[in-house]
Amino acid sequence: MRTKWWLCLGTAAMLVLSGMAVAGEHGHGHGKHHDRDDDRGDHRGHDKYRYSDHDRYEIRGWYHDHGDHLPPGLAKRDRLPPGLERQLRVRGTLPPGLRKKMVACPMELERRLPPPPPGYGNFAIGGHIILVNRSTFVVLDIFNVER
Repeated sequence: MRTKWWLCLGTAAMLVLSGMAVAGEHGHGHGKHHDRDDDRGDHRGHDKYRYSDHDRYEIRGWYHDHGDHLPPGLAKRDRLPPGLERQLRVRGTLPPGLRKKMVACPMELERRLPPPPPGYGNFAIGGHIILVNRSTFVVLDIFNVER
């Protein structure tokens, strides 16, 4: 009788521990296409938060499908002049002039992408999709939809 009790207890412990190992192995359980390490709201440690090849494929596909009726931020008329485009840098902070040009990522495109890290969002700006911190305006990644 005691052996059965220990066997049940040992089995339960193994199941719990293996579940914890699997949860730790898969990180946060979101963003299967992003390479992510942590959920801090600042840019430190976020070097691995970026658009994956799959995300870029999805963005390109959406852009191609909507080429004749692109929303603000992605339409040809919204392209940034070279001087402003140079200010758009990964790990850089968006200056106020560029912040004003940010437009929410189209919902249909947003649904094709994994959720951004906490405190971050996907935005369209001058023909680019950017992953940016909503409060500090630090840019984690940039994808030029025309390239």
